[in-house]
Amino acid sequence: MSENQNLLAEQRRALILDEVRRRGGVRVNELTRKLGVSDMTVRRDLDALARQGVLEKVHGGAVPVVEASTHEPGFEAKSGLELTAKEDIARSAAELVAPGSAIALSGGTTTYALAHQLVDVPDLTVVTNSVRVADVFHAAQRSSGPRQGAATVVLTGGVRTPSDSLVGPVADQAIAALHFDVLFLGVHGISVEAGLSTPNLAEAETNRRLVQSARRVVVVADHTKWGVVGLSSFAALEQVDTLVTDAGLPGEAREEIADHLRRLMVAGEPED
Repeated sequence: MSENQNLLAEQRRALILDEVRRRGGVRVNELTRKLGVSDMTVRRDLDALARQGVLEKVHGGAVPVVEASTHEPGFEAKSGLELTAKEDIARSAAELVAPGSAIALSGGTTTYALAHQLVDVPDLTVVTNSVRVADVFHAAQRSSGPRQGAATVVLTGGVRTPSDSLVGPVADQAIAALHFDVLFLGVHGISVEAGLSTPNLAEAETNRRLVQSARRVVVVADHTKWGVVGLSSFAALEQVDTLVTDAGLPGEAREEIADHLRRLMVAGEPED
């Protein structure tokens, strides 16, 4: 991290969180030197990150939160993390969507960012089990009024999770009867050993159905998802056609992924 008094709060907190996770803990006085801000600013940032549940404040600094494999953060808690990375990923993933195609968007804050990028793509059919994603398209249609080429949105039923996804037998049955060109899938965790995983057993089954119903599977996940393993795996890396991620993904992770995936897209970087 380099000193910069003009960092936005979001950027500053992302840098702090990366430092905590990388080093296993940091002290307030270290952060003030590296970020070039006051103790009070750093303490406010740590308070905000602690409220989101992504780190734990200790005397004089902060340490990472060790999450159980069954822990599932809510949508609001996740929506404040890695905002810039999610926006970059969403813009890159949107380039994979052709007008007139049938696509599916799973639940998650990155697919939510992607939905905002797709509202003006004409003649889409969008299948989603995310209340938040469906709201993006409905809000766009309400604000602009009826227009030719507006997306047709199919919202599955089901039981609502903390991340505002609809899961369970009702969602599974609806998805099993459908077929879409591309699935854009947000994930809780991704690794070589566990593949794609989630802490929610019912969501794992619904995601499994989404993968089975898609001709192509595109995972949208920022670099912090790499190496995270939830309670239940629902797909192997070999079932993924493309991973769209951000520049924070380490080089060794990129090499591992290249051995298992057909395509790796890093937002803002040219493809090899």
